[in-house]
Amino acid sequence: MPKKGGKSVSFDAMIKFFMRHYDIPTKKDVTNLMTKIDRLEILIKSKSAPGNSNRSAKDSPKRKVFGPVSFLTASDMVMEIIKKSRQGADFAGIQAETGFGEKKIRNIIFRLNQIKKIKRKSRGVYIVS
Repeated sequence: MPKKGGKSVSFDAMIKFFMRHYDIPTKKDVTNLMTKIDRLEILIKSKSAPGNSNRSAKDSPKRKVFGPVSFLTASDMVMEIIKKSRQGADFAGIQAETGFGEKKIRNIIFRLNQIKKIKRKSRGVYIVS
């Protein structure tokens, strides 16, 4: 008598088993690694090399706070603008410096006010708590 065959295993399931068992990275794992490496390269390039420390502070070029590659969140950007202003930052000033839309700035200000990081000095003027 011939033996009955067990449940057949699909080719995809077999490949997934081997990939998990032998820790073979997937395409998603490789792309995540590449993005992390790109971020690290940008961070390393933005830091000055230890050998180039003989330049004075006056000779070094001014760095933009909100350059093309920025690791600040939108809330951090608005918070920095409010911190820099002595009399308090108004809505139009924040909008001019960040370039964000009106609704986005309103939401950010609302959130910062809710978590007590800023307070309203007067209507439309904000200061750090």
